[in-house]
Formats: sequence, structure tokens, C-alpha cells
Amino acid sequence: MTAGVNARSRLRRRDAVGLGLLGLRMRRVRTVLSALGIAIGIAAIVGVTGISASSRADLMDQLDRLGTNLLTVAPGKDFGGDEASVSSEAVGMIRRIPVVDVASAVANIGGATVRRSPFIPVFQSGGIGVRAADPQLLQAVDAHLHSGVFLNAATSSYPVVVLGATAAAHFGIDTVGDALQVWIAGQPYLVVGILDPVPLAPELDRAALIGMQLASTRLGYDGHPTMIYVRADKDEVVTARGILGKTADPAHPSQVLVSRPSDALAAQALANDTFTYLLIALGLVALLVAAVGIVNVMLIAVLERRAEIGLRRALGATRSHVAVQFLGEAVLLAGIGGVAGCGFGAALTMAFAFANHWRLDLPPWLFLAGIGAAMLVGTVSGAYPAVRASRLPPMEALRAS
Repeated sequence: MTAGVNARSRLRRRDAVGLGLLGLRMRRVRTVLSALGIAIGIAAIVGVTGISASSRADLMDQLDRLGTNLLTVAPGKDFGGDEASVSSEAVGMIRRIPVVDVASAVANIGGATVRRSPFIPVFQSGGIGVRAADPQLLQAVDAHLHSGVFLNAATSSYPVVVLGATAAAHFGIDTVGDALQVWIAGQPYLVVGILDPVPLAPELDRAALIGMQLASTRLGYDGHPTMIYVRADKDEVVTARGILGKTADPAHPSQVLVSRPSDALAAQALANDTFTYLLIALGLVALLVAAVGIVNVMLIAVLERRAEIGLRRALGATRSHVAVQFLGEAVLLAGIGGVAGCGFGAALTMAFAFANHWRLDLPPWLFLAGIGAAMLVGTVSGAYPAVRASRLPPMEALRAS
């Protein structure tokens, strides 16, 4: 009998988990609402991180697919502040550079409007511009045809046109058909091709491309390109960038602008990361609010269950057992919210990736971090209520009931 009286009370882990689940089932509405707060915070963090990772993966895939060796050469400003011009011989000189694989020129034809019909007013052209292009443009910018054929040496002097993706959509043209025409500068042009979107040269999406020889004879093109697209050797991009200005205009290399379009995609990825950090911070704020909610719910539970606490203490439960019971409830509550939040966040990420045709990128560590963060919040939030419950004197708790 003496040994039984002096036997040390024990609370096994399995029993602690059972007590925690029992306590949560006794307050189902509060449990659901408190877990929902945690779930919203974790879902925001997991979803935002997953969406950002998927978006970044898509951008990196585009960079890998399109290459980072595309350079553009355009006229800058002269010393008087006026727009300079690139020599008509610049393309030929650039093509002679050993580290250049291909170069192609494009020229804006100012004043020429593009319309679907001659009966449409001139001011309703939709901002579609006319550009003269040479046959190597597709290879230079890694563009692809959605329908039809591109300009070639045989058609460059004939009234034919290739439409960019946005231009074709504006005119309601989805595929090349028989005798399909648009009107440029009041004259009919046969549509022979439609381009897919060009990520590294988006200005071509809103363009109507015609041959340079035709532009010279019909539209007064003077032979000076307004943009030169250059594909350099992948290992010599920096070298090519350094000499393109001097090659395009040896007399005034400072008046030539050389840039790399892929830098814009890289900058977009960086901007996405910055925006992600902001949204993650908002998710952490939501977690903080949820943590306050857990503290409130657990304190109310302590007040409501004083009789239970007093009875357990009278039957031999130690202060640590009571503290573990209430702390376990808080951790389980947060853990349930964390698991639900990870599920919501993953579903949100998959929906965004599917809608935007991205490659899904959900790293496994993200789920572990989400559940771990939720349980950490539960531990911190449940610590004070657990300590308060453990310090209730048994007789006082029984009298309060």
C-alpha cells in the first residue's frame, strides 16, 4: 500500500496526445476557428512562396530556352540631344565579327498605318506599327511562326506582310488564309504569316513586318535600321557587347545603345522575389493574429476547466502534467491549422501554375517549414496558458467549480 501511495505519477506521450485531442473535441467551434486563423497564415506563406517559385522557374525556363546571348543595337542620342542614327552598313559590319552568329535589322516606318480594311478610319489602327525586316529576323530573335511563312529573298520586294501575335489578334486573324489582306498606307498587302509571341522582343508582337526592299520603294525607307538583333557566341557575349557599339558606329560609339533583352527577364525574377518577401511578411502578420487567438482560446479553456484541473491535481497529477496537457492542446491546434494551411497553399499554387501554364515548383521543405512554423506558434502561444493552468491550487480550483 505504501509503495502505491508513493509511486510517482507518470504521463506518457500517447496519453498526453489523447488528452489534447479530447480537449479540442470538447470545444469544436473554437478549435475550428482558431485552427482556421493558423491555416490562413500558413496558406498565405506556402501559397505565395510556391507561386513565386513556380513563376521564377518559368522565367528561368524561358531564359534557358531563349538564351541569354541575344543583344540589341539601337541608336542613342547625339551631343545635341537629338536621336542619332545607325549606319546602313552597320548590319553587314556586325556580321563580320567572329563572335557573332547572326545579325538582323529592323526599321520602324513612321507615318505608315495598318488597318484591316480601307474603310476603317486612320486613327483606329490600334497602335500597330509597320517595320521593315530582313529574312534573318526569325533566327536572330528565336521567333516561331504560328501560321504561314516568313519573309524571304523572293517575297521581300512584293506587297506581303507578316503580323506579330498581338497585331494578328487585334485584326481578328488567327491563321493565314487565301487572299487575306490588311491595308498599309492605303494599299493592300497579302498576309503570308503570323508570329507566335516573342518574349525577348515584345515590340515585334505589335508589328506588321514587310520586306526592306519594298519599304524602300513604297514607303521611303532610307536604309538606316532602328534596331539590330544580334546572336553572339554563348561564351563571348561580354566580348561581343563591348565591341558592338564601335562596330556599328566607329566614329561615335557612345551614341549607340547596346543591351541584352534577357536582363529584363532576370530583373522581373528579382522583382518577383521582392514582392514575395512582402507577401510573406503579411502572412507572418496573419500568424501573429492567429497566435493571439490561440492564447485567448486557451486562457478561456483554463478558466472553464478549473474543476477538471483541480480534480486531476487531487488525483495525483503534477503541475508539469497539467502544463503538458494544455500545451499539447495548443500545439495540436496549431498543427492541425498548419497541415490545413499547407494543403490550401499547395492547392492555390497548383491553380495559379495551371492557369498561367507554369512549371509547378513546390519544394518539399516548404511543407515541413509550414507545419513547423505552425507548431512553433502553438508552442509559444500555449506556454502562458499552460503555466497558468499548472499553478492553480487544487483546492481553490475545486471550490471555484
